[in-house]
Amino acid sequence: MYNEKLEFLIDGEWAAASDGRSHPLINPATEEQIAAVPCASAQDLDRALEASGRAFLRWKKTTAAFRWAVLSRAADLIEARKPMIARTLTMENGKSLREAEGELQFCADATRWYAEEGKRAYGRVIPARSLDVRQTALKEPVGPSLGFAAWNFPAGNVTLKIAAALAAGCTIIVKPSDETPGTAVAIGRCFHDAGVPGGALNIVFGPSAPISEHLIASTIPKKVSLTGSTPVGKLLQKLASETLKRCTMELGGHAPVIVFDDADLDHTVNVLTAAKYRNAGQVCTSPTRFYVHENVYEKFIDRFVECSRKVVVGNGLEDGVQMGPLITGRRLGMMDELVQDAVSKGARLALGGERIDRKGYFYAPTVLRDMPDGARAMNEEPFGPMALITPFRSFDEVISRANSLPYGLAAYVFARNGSVATAASEELEAGVVGINHTSVHEAETPFGGVNESGYGAESGAEGLEAYLRTKMVTDKRI
Repeated sequence: MYNEKLEFLIDGEWAAASDGRSHPLINPATEEQIAAVPCASAQDLDRALEASGRAFLRWKKTTAAFRWAVLSRAADLIEARKPMIARTLTMENGKSLREAEGELQFCADATRWYAEEGKRAYGRVIPARSLDVRQTALKEPVGPSLGFAAWNFPAGNVTLKIAAALAAGCTIIVKPSDETPGTAVAIGRCFHDAGVPGGALNIVFGPSAPISEHLIASTIPKKVSLTGSTPVGKLLQKLASETLKRCTMELGGHAPVIVFDDADLDHTVNVLTAAKYRNAGQVCTSPTRFYVHENVYEKFIDRFVECSRKVVVGNGLEDGVQMGPLITGRRLGMMDELVQDAVSKGARLALGGERIDRKGYFYAPTVLRDMPDGARAMNEEPFGPMALITPFRSFDEVISRANSLPYGLAAYVFARNGSVATAASEELEAGVVGINHTSVHEAETPFGGVNESGYGAESGAEGLEAYLRTKMVTDKRI
């Protein structure tokens, strides 16, 4: 049963929409309505903006040690409530309970990381050209912030924005995805119950376009952070430019995988199948374009298909399920279109390529081989359980093909030869590169893309820096 009460958090109070508007929340595994999502009015948004501005004047003056204590309590609550929140996350998003619990552990870890890193917002003393002058560069919070979070990691995307902003001394208004609101509310309750003061954290829901336009147009927020698609990122950046708000854009990807002929195939296939079908492929770092050396091409495909065939698909609440549904019904149609286009252009369907005949938005694990570079799926992020495999012959050829798209979030290299792997990692246009594994985002490591996959970073020291600005103070003794 879905137990989360969906409300806004505004100025320290949980409340319903002022005008009573809402829309249904659907469980993608059952297609049943499980709740009603409140929609924020302009009045609700203005209240959140004003509360965020007022709270910033107080929160920025708290010590790093005080913020550490609050965030540490929040991390403890996330960990303690992990089983309950994971169930909500699975019912909204569809991923397995095991994946949901892992995501929530990451949230606890990331919150603790930012609690500690907030103590290290160091400035520096710069040697002056005169003995009676002291020059100091100080770090201070950038100001009230806005966080827009995607549905594919409904806990992680929200937590990273909240924890980073609060650790730096900023306040924040978060607009999570309306597909996964209860997870954001549950995370918000952990921070609220940990002692985050009223107005320092605000959460609202509703139609994305009017809400983002209203919030970004305000002069109160000074920072925008988005996890979302490249088209949405471009739109929000344009809106933010009107008031010159600082932006962090974590946008879409289309991750290339390069498998050289000396790779350990058993290890490579096991790692890549697990990563490919994680969250039904609805991951911006999901390995998608598989470039496999011609010497091991057939062996790789045989083993990959065999592993893919064993993936257990179903309702994420059921024991043993490894892959859940897509987030909405319209994604099923997109998968069909991409498969049909690929086959029409010469690709061969090695596995799947069809919807699973049961209630819910389920699509079979799909493997397409001999993919032509001109197929839509090779150029548009599929965001589904689809592996696109094609052979390559030479190093220069595969690097050129891997870098042929405007995206640059994640890339992966599998090779025993360290020199080849290092050379490939240096040549790839990506913000994060995994060599012989796919774990490219931890609480303590910077995560972000290049080119049309965005800019800026979340997590690590860079994630805190995104919410800080530099002030130079020069002091002359008289």
